[in-house]
Amino acid sequence: MEPDTAEITTGAGSGSGPGSWDTSEDSSAGIGPVSGEEPPQTQDLIDFVTLGMFIIDEIEYLPPRPPARDILGGAGSYSALGARLFSPPPLLSKSIGWIVDQGTDFPPVLTETISSWSTSAILRLNPSRLTTRGWNGYDHSEHRSFRYTSPKRRLTATDLSGTPLLHARAIHIICSPTRCRELVTEIISLGKKEANPPDSYSKPLIIWEPVPDRCVPDELLNCTNALPLVDICSPNHAELAGFMGSDGLDPITGDISTAAVEQSCEQLLASMPLQSYTLVVRAGEKGVYIAKNGGRKRNAIGSKPSKTKKKNEYTRGGLQHDTDMEALFAGLLQDGEGHVARDEIEVDPGIERWIPAYFQPQTQPGAGAASGNDGEAAGEKSRVVDPTGGGNTFLGGLAVALARGKSIEEACAWGSVAASFAIEQVGVPTLEQAVGGENEERWNGERVQDRLAKYMNRVSLPHSPQSRPFLL
Repeated sequence: MEPDTAEITTGAGSGSGPGSWDTSEDSSAGIGPVSGEEPPQTQDLIDFVTLGMFIIDEIEYLPPRPPARDILGGAGSYSALGARLFSPPPLLSKSIGWIVDQGTDFPPVLTETISSWSTSAILRLNPSRLTTRGWNGYDHSEHRSFRYTSPKRRLTATDLSGTPLLHARAIHIICSPTRCRELVTEIISLGKKEANPPDSYSKPLIIWEPVPDRCVPDELLNCTNALPLVDICSPNHAELAGFMGSDGLDPITGDISTAAVEQSCEQLLASMPLQSYTLVVRAGEKGVYIAKNGGRKRNAIGSKPSKTKKKNEYTRGGLQHDTDMEALFAGLLQDGEGHVARDEIEVDPGIERWIPAYFQPQTQPGAGAASGNDGEAAGEKSRVVDPTGGGNTFLGGLAVALARGKSIEEACAWGSVAASFAIEQVGVPTLEQAVGGENEERWNGERVQDRLAKYMNRVSLPHSPQSRPFLL
């Protein structure tokens, strides 16, 4: 594939100017200021990056509803949206990074939308190709069919090389289990190589979204091999069921089976009892299910394990009265680099919890109160216009919450609120910039923190401390 020319824009729009950095091969300085503004000097600037692709969507609905065309889409766009909702300008919006590969057919209106978000997006124009486009179709059960209608441009870790995005605190990837292992290895290797100073490297949080066509029983072993490399694995209910060889539906009603979700999580995590792993299963109107098995707690983001000597090799039959038993079983206590964290081992008790979707159908009188729903959310499923991108948007909100120190439960609340904005219309929600004496932006006419506060109260989740605040 021909190399793409590129520029990093943080809200200045396409083209050089303040807030843009040229990354084309013609740039003699590599990443350098174009119009007098210095690029970020700190590797802590970026909270979230997605390696999901940018796609221009065509969405075809059941008749008589007409199709929608030239819609901002793809896992990259929607996950960036989810993180951006909680990242207002002028500073936090710049902490959101993503890559937009533009072809000759790229609609100018989409460039304007991207620029209005004021993120650290990398816009790369290639005059020799078309923009990646996809067709989406839905049946009566809202099951989505998808196919590419133009050549796709898959992103790799090298696309982040030489940019601040490589050093993000959280990285969202969407790929097969085997590709997940390769991609995480590449991200870590490049991150260490380009860390400045070299000893400042900190492994990012990895949020892995499995691709649907690889969620099959033959890939289950590869999935379990990928889990130790990621912090969150988030399939939807159908993808999780696919790994287990079922459809995940209630055989009587045909609805999503919460029992099947719970059982599949239990079976998957029970096969890996020596470490704590987290599954976040997205289940449409049922909400999300958090399954985190007990085991060794992982180091907090940004922390570095104390490194002691690597384990001694003991031959069979070599047990003596003075044998170091901890060293003998050190394989169970090692970190990813083979070092034993002797003094920092803490057991995680695990989590099994459903977090309800933001929009809840009210099936009978009093159902909202019985399920803990407030009057606004109960019975509002009619506000769901198009589910396209809801799952990706959820993961963007979840990832940026984790990057800023939130608990997994509260991060799921951020994700649920983010998804609610994504599914209220075809395409992305409308951003209303602050005007006059206001200093707060609105999406679809509502402040994000207001919707989040209502939701947190409804699901009885306390606010947790965070390292970087959500300020609006």
